Amino acid sequence: MKTRLIVIAILLLMLTVLLSRNDERISDTLLGIINPIKQSYQNFTGDLEDKSHSYIFQKESIEKLSRENRILRKRLLEQIHYIEQVKNIYDVLPALTRLPIPNISITETISYVKLNSFSQIILTKPKGLEENRLYGLIQGRVVAGIASVRSNQLYGYLTSDKKCRFSVFIGESKAPGIAIGKTQNEMIVKFIPKWYKIKEGDVVVTSGLDAIFFADVPVGVVTKIEVRSSYTVAHIKTYSDIFHPKTFFLINDARATLADNFDSNLTNIELHCPKPENNVTIADQNASMAEQNDINLSTPVVSSIPSRIDQTQEDVVAPEAVEEIVAHPVAAAKKVKKRKPKPKPRSSTLDLF
Repeated sequence: MKTRLIVIAILLLMLTVLLSRNDERISDTLLGIINPIKQSYQNFTGDLEDKSHSYIFQKESIEKLSRENRILRKRLLEQIHYIEQVKNIYDVLPALTRLPIPNISITETISYVKLNSFSQIILTKPKGLEENRLYGLIQGRVVAGIASVRSNQLYGYLTSDKKCRFSVFIGESKAPGIAIGKTQNEMIVKFIPKWYKIKEGDVVVTSGLDAIFFADVPVGVVTKIEVRSSYTVAHIKTYSDIFHPKTFFLINDARATLADNFDSNLTNIELHCPKPENNVTIADQNASMAEQNDINLSTPVVSSIPSRIDQTQEDVVAPEAVEEIVAHPVAAAKKVKKRKPKPKPRSSTLDLF
């Protein structure tokens, strides 16, 4: 019995020494072993909690679900009306990508990375995530932080962590900046151009230009402004709750997908113009249009569209050449110089009479 206690104490001591060392390889190995156990335990406790709610709190659950059902029915009717309008867009632009795009996953918190830090967490990893890429985390309807895959583990960096960085817009003027985590419920926005006018109380939202978040996701409110030598800095109070990180929406791909593979040549825009029948010439079409409008076709029709524009001179347009039957005038006679009459030859005899 004593030997077992001694062995357990030695193992606990070695484990404490290994965890106290800042070696990422050792910590990643231990997390790879412990995290599946934690995840299985959370799934088990979650199933028990769901079953307890289903049997004990049936009345409250039914009332809550009934209220949510009414709200969702209302939104469903609004979406049906919206979809009917979108169908017209797809008729005109058939090359647009069909919605919805499966670019959002649900992830849950397994544990904190360090016991003394509430800004970094380990999350359940959805399928299809890539390493060395940043993903956005949304808590409810607000920004919660960013996530990245490292050593086959999904790490989350909440808005209070310094590794959490993304682009934002501030206020009605849409002043651009980079939001960086600072402390709990506080971030700092740097690199704001000085010519933008921002004030305390302005709402900060995501810009959607960094392919991490969608546009216009709420981040926080400006509480303090600092003007530095080359740019403006804003301190903001975040909306997210970093002390209760349970379930998040993870944005797999925040890029705009509606206009992917769009080709303007494939648009089906109806111009409501009569289509010419087969074996019908343009002259026949002009004749039929002239008969309808009582236009005399004997008069020559000159198009107003120029065939060529001389770009070396302004407002000089070469008109279209029109074939006309014109009687050629008789060539003018050459101007002949009047010659002086030649003097008659003198006769050898002088004729006096």
